[in-house]
Amino acid sequence: QVQLVESGGGLVQAGGSLRLSCAASGRSFSTCVMGWFRQAPGKEREFVAAVSWSGGSIYYSDSVKGRFTISRDNANNRVYLQMNSLKPEDTAVYSCAASRPYFSGNYAIQHNYGFWGQGTQVTVSS
Repeated sequence: QVQLVESGGGLVQAGGSLRLSCAASGRSFSTCVMGWFRQAPGKEREFVAAVSWSGGSIYYSDSVKGRFTISRDNANNRVYLQMNSLKPEDTAVYSCAASRPYFSGNYAIQHNYGFWGQGTQVTVSS
């Protein structure tokens, strides 16, 4: 069982930066794929980024590639999303998610994640 709590969201102007943090509880954190997803008003939740349990594999959606960086700290049970060059279209609720232990498969598919945080709001003004 993994419990997730996000923080770091807020209001920022276009071109600015934010760093989201996801704190995890549970002994299996270091064996879980960790992902970030987002949901904008009136839209489906979409994949943003994911990192393998070892940190050796990282994936990004095309819309954030080159601007966002995902990282994890297994010693402190945390995963981060550094967001630079933010755009108004990045406005959404951002949620972190954890897979089952030692998951191997498509990191961008939501149903491959069994544990979700409540989300944190990111608003980018133009």
